[in-house]
Amino acid sequence: MNRFYLLIFTFLSLFLFNCKKETSTNEITLAKNNIKYAKSLSIEEGTDFTIVKVSNPWPNAKETFTYVLRKNNSKIPSTYSKFPVIDVPLKTSIVTSTTIIPFLEQLGVENRLIGFPHTDYISSEKTRVLIDQKKIVNVGQNENLNVEKIIELNPDVLVSFCVDNVNPTLKNLDQNGIKIVIQADWMEQTPLGKAEWIKLYGALFGKEKEANDIFNSIEKNYNDALAIVKNQKKQPTILLGSLYQDQWFVPNGNSWLAYYMKDAKGEYLWKQTEGTGSTPLGFEKVLETAHAADKWITSSFTSLNDMKTANPNYAAFDAFKKGEIYSFEVKTGKTGGVIYYEQSPSRPDLVMKDFIKILHPELMKDYEFTFATKIK
Repeated sequence: MNRFYLLIFTFLSLFLFNCKKETSTNEITLAKNNIKYAKSLSIEEGTDFTIVKVSNPWPNAKETFTYVLRKNNSKIPSTYSKFPVIDVPLKTSIVTSTTIIPFLEQLGVENRLIGFPHTDYISSEKTRVLIDQKKIVNVGQNENLNVEKIIELNPDVLVSFCVDNVNPTLKNLDQNGIKIVIQADWMEQTPLGKAEWIKLYGALFGKEKEANDIFNSIEKNYNDALAIVKNQKKQPTILLGSLYQDQWFVPNGNSWLAYYMKDAKGEYLWKQTEGTGSTPLGFEKVLETAHAADKWITSSFTSLNDMKTANPNYAAFDAFKKGEIYSFEVKTGKTGGVIYYEQSPSRPDLVMKDFIKILHPELMKDYEFTFATKIK
């Protein structure tokens, strides 16, 4: 009888040990999210898979998109089985925003891009070569994608953005087997937050180390630029924008442009306004507040004469009289795309240096503008 109980005890011990061992091997261990600035992006790495979460993808959104990036066709833990699974590294892709193109070029994977809506918008030189070689196909307009062409191209992933939760085109593509990744770099309100989205593309294209190294370098360059103005006491006053259909849309105090102004030691005249968008004002109200502004950063004007022709009242501002007007929209690619709009989110360090050059030229005498142009 004692022998019988001993056998039972031994069997139960082995059974419980094996159950415990099996449970431990099925435990999910994810590396800590290494995102420092981007508020809408989370990336956690497992052994053979990575969990990507995109939150706040559009204004007032409640949705969070979760994606499982699978390596080596590995088995995905049941915890994540309900989420879209994307095999990485990607071999082919379609993206719908020009701001993604510089990230791909920085990672050296622009040759894995096979489609883009309205390719004339792209200014980045390496990608333009591929377009000219017909290796990147036009897939319609961003608001009217060519569904049939995209299905024919059959990319590993289509990376897009949404302005709300109603997008029948993306839903149609998803139902036809095209894997969609929603990105939200445009929702970030800090310069480094936008730039950190390179880590998403590092994860998608198997370039995690390169993405981290590139971002760390940009972060260092950005902080080195801040050190130049760290002890600057004088803060020039700044006016932003110009009239559009009789309204002057001034960026609000929490916008990313206002963030740049603050970091560059400038006094933005509407810094007290709340929100991340803009506030429409009449001309007289803007003139009342900013007639004596030291610097004026305007939109697409290329000369003072153009400004005066558009509205003679612009000449009433002191910045106009002193010739202290700058624009980030003058420099364009060979097909007309504005270089600043495409490349600035990925290179906040260069944008910051431009702003410092505008506000404190005595500190950046040997620096040449990357994006900005002084209007004459």
